[in-house]
Amino acid sequence: MQPWIGSTFFFIALAASVVIRVPHDKRSQAAGVAESRRDLRESLLLTGVAIGGLLLPLAHVATHFIEIPGLSAASYPLTPVAMGAGIGVCFLWLWLFYFAHADLGENWSVTLELRKEHRLVTSGVYSRLRHPMYTAIFLHGLAQTLLLANWIAGPAMLVAFTLLYAFRVGREERMMRDRFGAEYEEYARRTHRIIPGLL
Repeated sequence: MQPWIGSTFFFIALAASVVIRVPHDKRSQAAGVAESRRDLRESLLLTGVAIGGLLLPLAHVATHFIEIPGLSAASYPLTPVAMGAGIGVCFLWLWLFYFAHADLGENWSVTLELRKEHRLVTSGVYSRLRHPMYTAIFLHGLAQTLLLANWIAGPAMLVAFTLLYAFRVGREERMMRDRFGAEYEEYARRTHRIIPGLL
């Protein structure tokens, strides 16, 4: 199977995720920031995600037309199984991505920020998961790994986002505890972080 087919499906899904996010981004920015805990480490981690989730996939697509030392050599044939699984994961990613944004509303932020009228969302997909947005982005990384037949560009988002998650999730939950106190503690006791049924 031609590798460009997987790349095409992946970029269609990536474009769909942008369409989902843009109106929520505008709405959340209009709500104003009450508190920000973004620092240099957070900025570097976000840069890594941008490189792994956009720059390297675009570079991989370029290898279909030109030779890029290192990256071109890392390409391999796309199998029908990987293609089918990748498309299935894309649908799951976009479904969860949409509802995580819709349920969170203007409380969403790309970084460690609290909005002026920030509220603790515990309904919808947030009734079972504290971080369904992260689950969706992990699915994005998995879809990229399956659909981009390249040992570097394929898993780049999964690696970059795993690092961001590992360094951020504890700080984010601490920020929520500082803001919502016992209400967040009770919410955390009855929900899971990113996978239903697993601590």
